[in-house]
Amino acid sequence: MNRSSVHIFLVAITLQFCWFLLDSCAQIGAPMGGPKDTVAPLLIKAYPNNNQTNFKGNKITLYFNEFIELQDLQSNLLVSPIQKNNPDISSNLKTITIKIKDSLLPNTTYSIDLGNSVKDINEGNIYKNLCYTFSTGDYIDSLELKGKVVLAESGKTDSTLKVLLYKNTTDSAVQSSKPDYITYLNGNGSFTFKNLPKNDFKVFALKDGDGNKYYSLKSEIFAFYDGNINTENKYDSLILFAYAEKKDTQALTTSDKKIAEKKLRYSTNLINGKQDLLSPLELSFSTSLKTFNKDSIFITDTNYIHLQNVSADIDLSEKIITISNNWKQGEVFYLMVLNGGMEDSAGRQLPKSDTIRFITKNVSDYGSLKLTFSGLDFSKHPLLELLEGDRIKWKFPIISKEWSNKLMNPGEYEIRILYDENNNGQWDPGNYQRKIQPEKAISLPQKISIKADWDNERDIQL
Repeated sequence: MNRSSVHIFLVAITLQFCWFLLDSCAQIGAPMGGPKDTVAPLLIKAYPNNNQTNFKGNKITLYFNEFIELQDLQSNLLVSPIQKNNPDISSNLKTITIKIKDSLLPNTTYSIDLGNSVKDINEGNIYKNLCYTFSTGDYIDSLELKGKVVLAESGKTDSTLKVLLYKNTTDSAVQSSKPDYITYLNGNGSFTFKNLPKNDFKVFALKDGDGNKYYSLKSEIFAFYDGNINTENKYDSLILFAYAEKKDTQALTTSDKKIAEKKLRYSTNLINGKQDLLSPLELSFSTSLKTFNKDSIFITDTNYIHLQNVSADIDLSEKIITISNNWKQGEVFYLMVLNGGMEDSAGRQLPKSDTIRFITKNVSDYGSLKLTFSGLDFSKHPLLELLEGDRIKWKFPIISKEWSNKLMNPGEYEIRILYDENNNGQWDPGNYQRKIQPEKAISLPQKISIKADWDNERDIQL
């Protein structure tokens, strides 16, 4: 190969190498980030140490492995025993500083529970259930109290309730003073007190409707445990049954005022023009009626002949007129509502008379339901309650292990068993002054679906 050929060969090799570099460079993408941080901050040191005994001073510092911040501190913070003034708590970079404002009792174990208020700054990962404990004495109290709060009327739970402990106190303390210890419920209604001393306590649960941390309104949801509990005994399944002694009627009053501004009107409980064989026909009015003439409402057959033995009555609220009849399946009727026969307190009347055609349901529109019970306490007069949403749709006494009904409206129902101990056909609340516990209901976890023209069966174990 001569010198000229060698030169051409070297130029070609150089060009190919450059093209290779350009092509390689063109395929290089942006650098990929690392995996997302899903790890909560780590508490690496506390000063004084966590579980410190013979605690002195009023300042605590917590050190973390990354930058942190506080969120929703006031709704998470619990100090036990309760102090008059909560400590000042602040965060800065990788530390949390706690400054205690009240004087501390001697020989007492304290817990400062920050709950889920600490998170890292970058990804918001939460340090769950952060709690710092110390004692002003020679040892850390280690006794516990565990239990659950159940809503007595429904058998369900309400995680917004608080559980309160009072020590060495009278029955009336819950109505006049703050508790010694307080804790929140978790999602399933359970609670745990830790680091308790050996002592007798009274136990309460409270909705705290007025923000005072003690029981003062009979419309508040409230629960109490009969007698005292001693923490030296092991309590890991204490159950409190919460109730409101009186219904809160404020919302209903406001609603009535809004409706009163509108004209008199009514609606019926007919569904798609069909009348239930099991229920009376109802007319619901927008406001209470001052005047009601029974002759202004009646039912006829298709020949416009008045039905006999049909009664029309108004309820105590004077808003619902009930028309009772022994309905037969598949029959056509006319409901006549005459104007001038009803008037509310503002003098409003219906603008015109109405004629409403309706037909009664057929037996085939209903389903048959059979329930077989085990573990039921018949001495407490159990009632079967079937609910649509929060409303009790049907209520039946249970007198044997097997219960059945051949005419049930199709739908999906919640099942609840109420122990109607005084046998008056309804749930009765408790009374703390008289130390009467509320009647108790059991809510079953699975709903039952009733299908039309179908035999529906279920075994229920309590």
